Amino acid sequence: MAADSDPESEVFEITDFTTASEWERFVSRVEEVLNDWKLIGTSARNVPLEKGAYTSGTWEEKSQDIHFADFRFYITHHFFKQEFETDDEKDKFEEDAFPVAMQDLMCMNNDFPSRAHCLVRWYGLREFLVITPGTNCEAIISESKCNLLLSSISISLANSGCQIPILVQVQQKWRRMYAGECQGPGVRTDFEMVHLRKVPSQYNHLSGLLDIFKSKIGCTLSALPPVNIAIRFTYILQDWQQHSWPQQPPDFDTLLGGEVGGVEFGKLPFGACEEPISELHLATTWPHLTEGIVVDNDVYSDLDPLQAPYWSVRVRTAENPQCLLGDFLTEFFKLCCRKESTEEILGRGLTEDESKENNDITSALSKLTEPAATVPISKLSVSNMVHSARKHIRRHRRIDESPLNTDVLNSVLLYLFPDAAVEKTPENRQNKTGQVKSSGIAEQDKNSDYNLFLQLKSAPIDSLTYRLALCVCLVNYNYGGLRAVAHLWQEFVLELRYRWENNFLICGLAGGPPDLRCCLLHQKLQMLNCCIERKKTRDEAHKVLEGSKDREPRLASGSGQTSCPSTETAVVTTSKREVSPGKSWDSWSDSEEEFFECLSDQGETEASHIDEENRGSKSKAEGRLHPLRKLTLLNSAEPLYVPVTQEPAPITEDLLEEQSEVLAKLGTSAEGSHLRARMQSACLLSDMESFKAANPGCVLEDFVRWYSPRDYVEEDNVDEKGNTTVKGKLSARMMIPGNMWVEAWETARVKPARRQKRLFDDTKEAEKVLHYLAVQKPADLTRHLLPCILHAALLKLKEEESIEDIPLVKKNIQQAISQASKLLHPFKQDNKKLEDFINQLITMETAITQARSLKAKFAISESEKGEDPDELRKFVTSLLEDPEVEVIGAGHGPIGSIIYKLFVNAQRAALLGPLNEDSGHDKKPAGGSNKVVDFPSPAGREIMLRTCVPRPAPYSKALPQRLFCVLMREEFRLAGAFSTDTSFF
Repeated sequence: MAADSDPESEVFEITDFTTASEWERFVSRVEEVLNDWKLIGTSARNVPLEKGAYTSGTWEEKSQDIHFADFRFYITHHFFKQEFETDDEKDKFEEDAFPVAMQDLMCMNNDFPSRAHCLVRWYGLREFLVITPGTNCEAIISESKCNLLLSSISISLANSGCQIPILVQVQQKWRRMYAGECQGPGVRTDFEMVHLRKVPSQYNHLSGLLDIFKSKIGCTLSALPPVNIAIRFTYILQDWQQHSWPQQPPDFDTLLGGEVGGVEFGKLPFGACEEPISELHLATTWPHLTEGIVVDNDVYSDLDPLQAPYWSVRVRTAENPQCLLGDFLTEFFKLCCRKESTEEILGRGLTEDESKENNDITSALSKLTEPAATVPISKLSVSNMVHSARKHIRRHRRIDESPLNTDVLNSVLLYLFPDAAVEKTPENRQNKTGQVKSSGIAEQDKNSDYNLFLQLKSAPIDSLTYRLALCVCLVNYNYGGLRAVAHLWQEFVLELRYRWENNFLICGLAGGPPDLRCCLLHQKLQMLNCCIERKKTRDEAHKVLEGSKDREPRLASGSGQTSCPSTETAVVTTSKREVSPGKSWDSWSDSEEEFFECLSDQGETEASHIDEENRGSKSKAEGRLHPLRKLTLLNSAEPLYVPVTQEPAPITEDLLEEQSEVLAKLGTSAEGSHLRARMQSACLLSDMESFKAANPGCVLEDFVRWYSPRDYVEEDNVDEKGNTTVKGKLSARMMIPGNMWVEAWETARVKPARRQKRLFDDTKEAEKVLHYLAVQKPADLTRHLLPCILHAALLKLKEEESIEDIPLVKKNIQQAISQASKLLHPFKQDNKKLEDFINQLITMETAITQARSLKAKFAISESEKGEDPDELRKFVTSLLEDPEVEVIGAGHGPIGSIIYKLFVNAQRAALLGPLNEDSGHDKKPAGGSNKVVDFPSPAGREIMLRTCVPRPAPYSKALPQRLFCVLMREEFRLAGAFSTDTSFF
């Protein structure tokens, strides 16, 4: 007994039967998800859905991952969002009602939805859950694993009381095989599926499928209720050969001969090079049939598509069809990634023999002055003048080796510089330039699209920069790519230099300083034009001085104007300017390094003016423009005159940014601030000197009264006798110690604008611009012109869309414009975002070409049948926007007649039979005897069988039974939902 009572002698083995297995954890996890999503308990009462709700309504889904041991699954809840369902309706329940899913099996309002989950199409469900293997997980192929999953969801549904069906994806994913069940109070529906590669011959018709359905039901009733049948046959039209080519055939007699979609310079091509619509799918539907009414077996069929009461059409578009505008933009954008310089591309190297031959530089210089080098500008190829010298100092290049054909090059340059075609005097040529520019802009101001360049930071329509972008894009795509672009750019820069050296204004550019709202290249061209204009004005002034240098300049009596040789030597400023003391951002000038050209009388009068200023004597007035209202000088009764002043130096945005950085680097110290103020006040100092010359004896207050009236404060002063006088004084900010205005006034000399050093050195600035342009690589040029080419592409899309009138494309274009305005403004553009943006433009082009193709096809019989064009246009627009479009009147309606003729033509073309112009389905005999001729064999047949019978016993409840059959050339699918009464089973 003692031994038996010893605790150490006893060993207990404890087995914990409460530990959950992996299978139990999985079942519990499914129940948790159902509880979290509030899918447990009885379903709300069924609210019938309207016809077509599955297609036009909104479907939503939510997912969560669950694990079975180390195997990952996704459970997804798909449900149709019913906007009209209220909270009160959700809370209403019906005792012992069938689950909503079982009621949906018999609903006929949403058969064959065109846009929904495949399970919605096969079973008609509005809400269901799907369990699928996770990413990179193997498919559930084993039968034991499938049964384990099905038993798991069956237990989860029973434990939770969920009445929403749960299906599990089994077999390979591409087969889309599902199995599952739905449970309700005393009822259960099993979802089963069969999938085969080929259709068994005995089930290739309605009669065989009815046999399968009845045998599966296994109803023992002597008289079975009738089976409701819905049938849809789909016919595919692929042959579009009888219709016109998407692009006009090339014209080999033109300069662009042989190029598909060839356009003249200044235009972008548009449209597809291949058929953008690959297939047209016609679905003929018999929605409500009863067994015994229709016959369809292996011998005979009543299912004639022309007799179908319901027709619907969808189109299948070609995948990424080649479109000309998209190709042009894509190839143009590719140039941004190139690294080669112009010299590297054109290969301007020296050879040994040529280097020996070219040791004598005089031979090269003589070539520049020989008569043969003087090529008229109307001949356009300015490089001919330089190439005549280059051929002795650089490698020879045969004409046929030139990157860009001479005729094409001349045509491009003639388009860019239309004034060069006038073989007249330079004056006439210059006048023509102005006329072309002004008239073009006047017309464009009437167009709302003209100001689009402000949003895109591009260039005005028909400006030189805009035209250059179009030419570079065309040359790159059609005439040699990168090398041709480099050649064109070289010739373009040479033409600009020729115009600068010969005082020819550049056509296609608005006058005035560079417009900072435009792209940088356009600003550079405007800057060069400003330089040419200043140089031309100065040269003309020199000619006038040489012709009148023996006359003494004097003031014209009563006119307020000097006998200045030409008022064009300085730009007149007539408006008052507001300049803060010590700061004038518009007055920046690199005065320390400028080279100035003085007029002929400056040297003679400079010393005398300095002497007069030092003596304090009154010099004679010079550089007067006109009196300033009725104002007089404060220290005399002389009128106050507005002087002739210099215009502030124009500037481009890159120089403005550079100068801003220079000013910022000066720091905040007193010396740096003083230096910054002096650098900014060059224009202020020039205006003060001009004012002193025009108003001898003036004081700073007089200058402020004209230049900045708000800084001269006038007050009424009443003396002891009651007389009121007006006295003025400078404002408080003008009285600040160390004020730059006071300092500048004290240092300003008496000097009219025509004898001042120039604020704007046009010679230096022009050379800087020409050098900047010459060193640009083709990739740099492309980046400069990209806003212009995208601007042109958007305008082309708007133009083409207005013809086709596609609301969705119109909306997308407006969104694209807004997006482009953000992408094109930064100095450093995001290539990835720009590439995505170009793809959006290509998508819009494709949509427009698709609409154009469909309109061309559906307008075949429009003139013959007298169809309403608006109805056809609406139908075509719906085809592109909706997944499926109903044909009003089916095969007997106006659009149905066109579709029927399309199929007839395609069939007879395939059989090489003659087309009878009078053929029509109204003359076709009834029945299906000619359907093989008129329509091809259906590409797909969908047959839906439904009925309510008691299962498994005759005394069971009558429950919905459904079988969806898909018969295709290489697919046979049966998707069945069979309900069982479990109350007494």
